[in-house]
Amino acid sequence: MNSYQRVIIFFNQLHQLNQLNQWLDFASNHFNINYMSKKNVGIFIFEDAEVLDFAGPFEVFSVTTNEQQENLFNVFTVAKEKKAVRAINGLSVNPDYDFQDAPQIDILVVAGGSGTRALLQDEEVLKWVERQLQSVEICLSICSAARILAKLGILENHVFCTHHTVYEDIMRLSPTSLPQQEKRFVQTTDNIYTSGGISAGIDLSFFILEKLLGKSTALSTAKYMEYSYYQ
Repeated sequence: MNSYQRVIIFFNQLHQLNQLNQWLDFASNHFNINYMSKKNVGIFIFEDAEVLDFAGPFEVFSVTTNEQQENLFNVFTVAKEKKAVRAINGLSVNPDYDFQDAPQIDILVVAGGSGTRALLQDEEVLKWVERQLQSVEICLSICSAARILAKLGILENHVFCTHHTVYEDIMRLSPTSLPQQEKRFVQTTDNIYTSGGISAGIDLSFFILEKLLGKSTALSTAKYMEYSYYQ
């Protein structure tokens, strides 16, 4: 077989692969056929985390697994230490894992809340988040979690969203970052998405869900949750 024939075969295979990907996208959107491998969704929580920042995405991804009756997402919480975390307004949450024993994370959700201020001085947390960002497929920064990204220098010259009361903080931490106050969420880097405050994290979660599994799956989850804001 000469080089020309090898090139022809390569492009034929490439064309077939492209057709397969197009069919899979069509099947996901129109026939609710899911072909995604199971993904670990790790949700980072801490003292004075905002409850809906982590509970909203937890509900979206876990409900999807239950509704589809498929092993799509393994959703769990991670904290610095495996002891009860007291979220804003006093809700006590027992994390599933700590930094030492958490499984490999595919989708990282970083909650916001007033507790993010203290995390800016916690080198162990900052280093853990930075390591995760180098390996995860997708990161969802919810609400004031953008403070952590700003501290790590990730928002420099990038668009971002956060809670409406936190934009000034971000600009002090990262003066070259590009605030998007009018949006609910944005894609900040290739694999990092940032959302506005609290409920906006649910919107971002649905966006990621549609991106991974198609519109019909996301709509099914929204219907079960009676979340009419996703259409």
